[in-house]
Amino acid sequence: MSASWHDNSPIYRQLKAKVVGMMLDGALQSGDALPSVRQVAADYQLNPITVSRAYQELVDEALVEKRRGLGMYVLDGARDKLLASERERFMREEWPAMLERITRLGLDVEQLLLAHKGATP
Repeated sequence: MSASWHDNSPIYRQLKAKVVGMMLDGALQSGDALPSVRQVAADYQLNPITVSRAYQELVDEALVEKRRGLGMYVLDGARDKLLASERERFMREEWPAMLERITRLGLDVEQLLLAHKGATP
């Protein structure tokens, strides 16, 4: 996890987003333990309450579970659940704006895909 924080959203949400990103990228997989609240707080000079709040949101969303005396662990299926919700959010929130911009600029989706793959349109 990177220790750069910005003022656009609360730090606990930024920390949660970093953990979610690690799950989506496969850095944290089903059954893996999350770093302890104390360790994260010490490593990134955060208040332990901030870290706990981020972790609690992950518990509330059924992505991790708290094992008494052992810590927090990624639940089976958490990555698939995240992928489904992130894809749905992308299609609902981000794609319409991207498509509008593509259309406004007179770009062709096929040309964009070819350019992305390294081919010349």
